[in-house]
Amino acid sequence: MKTIAATAFKAGCLRVIRQVGRDREPVTITRRGHPVAVLSPLPDASKPSSIIGAMQGSVLSYNAPFESAADPVDWATLR
Repeated sequence: MKTIAATAFKAGCLRVIRQVGRDREPVTITRRGHPVAVLSPLPDASKPSSIIGAMQGSVLSYNAPFESAADPVDWATLR
C-alpha cells in the first residue's frame, strides 16, 4: 500500500485521487509519520455481485441435516 504525507496530499489531492482511481490501489495518508486516513477506490459498480456462493464455507458442519432445527415443543403455534 502506498503512503503519502498529509502536506503532500493537500498539495496534490486531485492527482492522488486520479491515481487511486486509475491504479485501484489504496493510499495511506500520514501525519508526522503516523497513519491517519486511507483513501481507497470504490468497488466497481459495473460488476454486479452475485449472491450465488456468497455463503460458501460459512457452515462448517451440521450433524443432523434431516432433523428439525428447533424442538417442536418450543414452537409458539403448538401452545
